Amino acid sequence: MNADLDAGAEPGGPSLRRWSMWISLALVVVLLGATTAVLLAIGDLSRARSRLLDVVGPAVVSAQQLGTDLVDQENGLRGYVLSGSADFLAPYENGLGRQTAARATVAALNTPKVTESVAALDEALSAWRSQYADPTIAAVRTGGVVPDEAVGKQRFDAVRVALSTLQAELALQRTDGRAALNNSATRMAVTCIVALAVLLIAVLGCVAAVLVYVVGPVSRLREHVGLVAGGDFAHTVTATGPLELRALGRDVDTMRTRIVDELGQTKDHNTALATATEDLRRSNAELEQFAYVASHDLQEPLRKIASFCQLLQRRYGGQLDERADQYIDFAVDGAKRMQVLINDLLAFSRVGRHRDKQVVVPAGELVDEARRNLAQALEESGAQVEVGTLPEVQGEARLLAGVFQNLIGNAVKFRTEQTPHVRIDAEPGEDDMWVFSVRDNGIGIEPQYAERIFVIFQRLHTKDQYSGTGIGLSMCRKIVEYHGGRIWLDTEAASGTTIHFTLPRVEANVPAFSA
Repeated sequence: MNADLDAGAEPGGPSLRRWSMWISLALVVVLLGATTAVLLAIGDLSRARSRLLDVVGPAVVSAQQLGTDLVDQENGLRGYVLSGSADFLAPYENGLGRQTAARATVAALNTPKVTESVAALDEALSAWRSQYADPTIAAVRTGGVVPDEAVGKQRFDAVRVALSTLQAELALQRTDGRAALNNSATRMAVTCIVALAVLLIAVLGCVAAVLVYVVGPVSRLREHVGLVAGGDFAHTVTATGPLELRALGRDVDTMRTRIVDELGQTKDHNTALATATEDLRRSNAELEQFAYVASHDLQEPLRKIASFCQLLQRRYGGQLDERADQYIDFAVDGAKRMQVLINDLLAFSRVGRHRDKQVVVPAGELVDEARRNLAQALEESGAQVEVGTLPEVQGEARLLAGVFQNLIGNAVKFRTEQTPHVRIDAEPGEDDMWVFSVRDNGIGIEPQYAERIFVIFQRLHTKDQYSGTGIGLSMCRKIVEYHGGRIWLDTEAASGTTIHFTLPRVEANVPAFSA
């Protein structure tokens, strides 16, 4: 998808990214609105609670304390007048000191009516003290005439009236504070319920939109894809909903079309492959027939030609002229070489077609078998075959012994004036393979012929110099590759010839070879 998918949006709705952005934005707005409303309700409740507990409540308590302080002042003053003892002024003075703190707490409420009531109380107290309390205390101390007690009672009754008015106003304020606190708590509860309901509706709306706008189209697309996956490749895949799903549906349908095209091509290829397989089967059958003919029908005339040529050679040898004897030698030699060539070709063609049982066999035993087959040539040449530590290998023992036999035989055939010496070793290689090395001190092979020597019928020397059909190394290559390895010439050998080949390491489930 392109980064700016909406720029090329087709009719039928916005892209999934834009749709999800709108949904997210709406949820954020609803969440912020609900959070703001709840926070405002909590703030209103906190303010109402703080006013009731921190302002109105202490003011009511202080007003009651103020009434107690004023009564103590009146009682102390009355006792002082009756007894004339200064000890009775202690309640008066203590009440006067506490009165100041209590008045400050009440005045902190700072409402018009409370302020007016506090001012009326201050005025009544001031009149009581200036007109009665202070003159009475002074008169008792100096022994003068004490003011009329009726005046004092009248002024203190005015104080009681002002204090009662203040306490009534504070009680009303406490009632209003409690009502405000209850109202704030109710508003907060209602706000929380409404906010949760709005959030729930918003979430349910988003879920419904996702189900209708996303899940539904995805399910339908899955049904289309399921039909195609079930084998109905002719079914057209379509998709609705967001732009991304419609684009996905187009891509899946394009893939379906391509699969249908490739399936048609595959059917054509399978038909051609079946025809080729039938041709190969027929060709193999013809090759089998040819091998039978070569092994029986062709060799029989060759044996007769060779036999009768040899009879002519024995019976009329020396009786004909020299050229006739030479012609007979040529005929006998040609027939024998033809028999050897046919036998080698048959052996080459049978590799991989007539399979023996795969077994595990020590490579040293394969070398011993090869040496037994070459015993006469080794004895005549005086060749020495030195064998290092060899591992067990798996494969067809007869074919693998043939590899060692061909390589040792070549070392004996292509020798110098020195006594042939052959060294066979093995070491671990890569990819679970053993690397075998067969080294000799023979005439060697030039590096430019490293590939040519493994091609069938390729010879580096004439048959007059060295006998053979040119099939030996190509046979080795075919056998090694049949067993999953490879064979090559060591082009960096200083002298003689060194041939390397690889064979797989032994698998645990392969049966061991028993001689």
